[in-house]
Amino acid sequence: MTSQFTRGTEQVRDHVAAQLERARQRSKLLTDAVDDHDLVRQHSKLMSPLVWDLAHIGNQEELWLVRDVGGREPVRQDIDELYDAFKHARAVRPELPLLGPAEARRYVSQVREKVFDVLETSPLEGRRLVDGGFAFGMIVQHEQQHDETMLATHQLRVGPPVLDAPPPPRGGPVGPAEVLVPGGPFTMGTSTEAWALDNERPAHQAFTDPFFIDTTPVTNRAYAEFIAAGGYTDPRWWSEAGWAHVQKAGLVAPRFWERDGDQWYRTAFGVTAPLDPDQPVVHVCYYEAEAYAKWAGKRLPTEVEWEKAARFDPATGRSRRYPWGDEEPTEAHANLNQRHLSPAPVGAYPAGVSPLGVHQLIGDVWEWTSSDFHGYTGFEVFPYAEYSQVFFGPDYKVLRGGSFGSDQAAVRSTFRNWDYPIRRQIFAGFRCARDASPEELA
Repeated sequence: MTSQFTRGTEQVRDHVAAQLERARQRSKLLTDAVDDHDLVRQHSKLMSPLVWDLAHIGNQEELWLVRDVGGREPVRQDIDELYDAFKHARAVRPELPLLGPAEARRYVSQVREKVFDVLETSPLEGRRLVDGGFAFGMIVQHEQQHDETMLATHQLRVGPPVLDAPPPPRGGPVGPAEVLVPGGPFTMGTSTEAWALDNERPAHQAFTDPFFIDTTPVTNRAYAEFIAAGGYTDPRWWSEAGWAHVQKAGLVAPRFWERDGDQWYRTAFGVTAPLDPDQPVVHVCYYEAEAYAKWAGKRLPTEVEWEKAARFDPATGRSRRYPWGDEEPTEAHANLNQRHLSPAPVGAYPAGVSPLGVHQLIGDVWEWTSSDFHGYTGFEVFPYAEYSQVFFGPDYKVLRGGSFGSDQAAVRSTFRNWDYPIRRQIFAGFRCARDASPEELA
C-alpha cells in the first residue's frame, strides 16, 4: 500500500503536482461551463458569485504556497482583503470591486505557475507546514472544497443545464435494514494521515455503547413516507428550534422537490425528473433529519458512532482509513469526485461496504450527526485558527462522509464537516441510529 504517509519526497512531489492539476481542471470545468454574466452574478444570497470563489482559490494558494512556503514576492497583495472570507459575508460580495472573469483567470494562472516552481524547489521537510507536502495538500483540499461549493451554486442557478455527467451505477442488495455496532473502545481521529486537518487530530480512544445504525442512508422513498404521514405538519416529531424553523421557512419537503399529483419530482442542475425512490434523500437540513429519525422511532447517530461504524474492524479491533480498508477510493468504492451529478441508489457500491456491513458511508451525501462541532481533547490549532477553531460551539452540527460532489482528496473516514442546522443548499442527507436493547444483546 502506498499512501501519503509512506511516499518518498519525489513521490510526494509528483502526487502533489497531480492533485493540484486535478483540482484546477475541476475549477475550470465549473467556471468555464457558464458565460461571464453567470460568473459574476449571485445565484443565491447564501453563495458567492462563482468568480469570487475562483479568485479566492488563487488568493489562498498565493498566501500559503507562494508567499509563506516559497518566500516569494506577492502577486496581488492589493486584493487580499477582497478575498478574505472573514472580512465580507457572502451576501455582500457582489458589491465588492472583484476581479472580472478574465482577470481572475489570469491571476490564478500566474499564481499556479509560481506554485509549481515552489513545489520543484521545496524540500518538503524540516518544517511542520511542509512536512509530507502538508501545505500543498491543504491547498488542494481547499480548492476541492470550494469546487463543491461552486457545484452547490450551480444547483441553485436558474437556467438551462450546463453541466453533464453519466448517471450513477444501479443499486443492489443491501442486506438487513440496520446493523449492530458492538460497544467498547476504538481509535477515533488520526495522528498519522499526512494531509489530515487540525480538527481531525489527534488520534484518541473513544467509546460507544452497543447501537444499531441504518445499513444505508435514508432514501427518497422512505422520506416521502414521512411527508405522506404528515411529518411536516405534526410538531411531535420536531425539536422546539426545528418546529420554529419549519414554520418560519414554510418547509413542506426537501429542497428542490416538487409534487405533481401523486408523483414527486426533483430538479438537479437544471434538469427536472421523477424522483428516484432508491437514491439517498439530499438537500435536507439537520432539523428535517432529526424529525424524520424521531418519527421512525430512531435518532441521528453521534459523530463518535458514525466514525466507529465507518472505521472499526471487529476482526482486528483496528480503525481503518476508509470503510473498505486503507487503500484510496476508486470508482468501485464510492460516489465521489463529481463523477455523477446525483447520489447513487443504495447498494450501488458493494466494494465500499464496511466490515460490519454498512453501505455508502463515504460519498453520495454528507450525513448529519447529532453532535455539535468541537475540537478533540488535545486539539491544537494548525496552521490557522480560522479553519476550525472559530467555528467550535453549539451553533454548528457535524456532517460526515462526503457527497457525490466531494473529492477524494478532501474526504476520508476521519474528515469532519460542519454547518448550521438550517442549511439545505449543501449536498446533505442522513442515516438513523438507535440504542440496542438488553433483549437484542442477549
